[in-house]
Amino acid sequence: MQLNSLSKLVLMALAGIVILSSCQKSFDKKLAADYYTGSGSTLQAFIGTVGAARNYVYVDGKPVNGSALVTGNVFPATGYGYGVTSGLRNMMVRDTSSLTTQPQLSFAQNFEIGGNYTVFTYDTITAPKQKTVRTNLVIPSDTTCRVRFANFAYNGLAVTPAVDIVSLGKNEVVATNLQYTDVTEFVVHPTRIGTEAFQVRLAGTSTVLATSTISTLVPQRSYTVVYRGSHRATSGTSIRAVSVFLNY
Repeated sequence: MQLNSLSKLVLMALAGIVILSSCQKSFDKKLAADYYTGSGSTLQAFIGTVGAARNYVYVDGKPVNGSALVTGNVFPATGYGYGVTSGLRNMMVRDTSSLTTQPQLSFAQNFEIGGNYTVFTYDTITAPKQKTVRTNLVIPSDTTCRVRFANFAYNGLAVTPAVDIVSLGKNEVVATNLQYTDVTEFVVHPTRIGTEAFQVRLAGTSTVLATSTISTLVPQRSYTVVYRGSHRATSGTSIRAVSVFLNY
């Protein structure tokens, strides 16, 4: 009798855990959906400027990142965007050192209500530039994720050539003829491929330029794959590279 009672208690506890876990997942997903379609706007900043060392992002004159950003960093690092007030905002990215040779990058950006945005900085610290794009998030209802691709590798006075992006996990080309400063829309991509990495190749060829580290892509998330650094550099601090960061 005692054994039966104990078994019932264990089963009830397990059922409670399953229900709680299910509710938590649904609640988290609802929070994310509300967060990205709310009354404000969200912002991420990817630092693709070659040689960036102590960059801070400012919105209406106020710094929004707590730690300095270097080339290849993204803010916020967690993948959830920083909340900003919708409307026309004065943006700035600058190095805070008094000895820096990097001029401040100032620009105005109109953030629409419920819009999600990513600021990509690029070029070099002597002539930093930026491109701000909408981050059109779609939360899948299945086990896939969403991935988009960007080409911000610097090539001096010459234009960075177009590139293709290959998914090594799928063993197929997933983006073609990506021009300098192009940012694609998100595409459907499988998740939890054990050997997933993204390889950048010279467009239309098998010439490998750079390969990302192996990533485990999680269902219902969104990612950005960026070709960055100095296109001609195969070593050193400005080496060409591939970054993968989380949008949601």
